[in-house]
Amino acid sequence: MSKQDKTNVMRALEAAKIPYAHYSYNHDGDTAVDGVTVAASLGKPVEQVFKTLVTRGAGHDYFVFVVPVARELNLKAAAAAVGEKSVEMIHVAEINKVTGYIRGGCSPIGMKKSYRTVIDSSAHSLPTMIFSAGRIGLQVEVDPADLARLTGAQFAPIAR
Repeated sequence: MSKQDKTNVMRALEAAKIPYAHYSYNHDGDTAVDGVTVAASLGKPVEQVFKTLVTRGAGHDYFVFVVPVARELNLKAAAAAVGEKSVEMIHVAEINKVTGYIRGGCSPIGMKKSYRTVIDSSAHSLPTMIFSAGRIGLQVEVDPADLARLTGAQFAPIAR
């Protein structure tokens, strides 16, 4: 991969000396595709591919949740995991302002600010997990423990 093709996510992984694999998939410009389609196009098990979701808590803080692409975020479990009364998904229009990413290219690594991050506990038993490399069409694969260490994340059962 050329230096210009590397994303900030890849640079952060390299700076932290975290081994990773990278993948690309075909997409239509800046249009996001669903995660199940991404998993199929990569030829990877859907349980191994994760999406990054950003929420706002009742106290107006932002939280990042990383869940399997074929599952949904359980908002009650997510709120409990971060000690909030409730959390709600942020609007698509807010994603870039809050994270620096666009919808479909949001990664738990390299956001504008560091937000409290929770990874679904299903990742804990996987040898590696795949998630966005910070750009639509690019994914990275890392050890879940490495992602947790880099982002300061915790594991919790937050998907349904």
